[in-house]
Amino acid sequence: MKDENTCWDCGKKMVKKNVDYSLYGIVIGKFPALVCESCKETFFSEEASKKITQMVKEKGLWGLQAKTKIGQAGKTLDIRLPKKIIEFLKFKKGTEVTITPENQNKLIITV
Repeated sequence: MKDENTCWDCGKKMVKKNVDYSLYGIVIGKFPALVCESCKETFFSEEASKKITQMVKEKGLWGLQAKTKIGQAGKTLDIRLPKKIIEFLKFKKGTEVTITPENQNKLIITV
C-alpha cells in the first residue's frame, strides 16, 4: 500500500511545494501541491483544487472551453466561436488571424 508521499503514477517519492498554476496563459497563483521528484507529476489537495476553481471563476476563465460544429458557407467550411471565447480573445469582425494545423487533431488560431 502506498503512503501519501508516494507518487500515484510512478511510485517514487513526492515532496510538498508551492506550484504556479495557470490556465489559458493566465497565471492564477501559487498553490500547495505534492510533486513527484521523478516524473514531476503534480497533485493538488481537494482544498487547493477548490481554491483554484474559485479563482478561475473570479477571473472569468471558468467554462471557456466549448464544443462547436463545423458549418458550411458556400464552398468553404466555417467554425463558429462561442461568445465567451470571442470576448476572452477580444475578437472583432475583420480581425486578421493566422490558422495553423499543429497535427491532424489540433488547429491553432493566432491573432
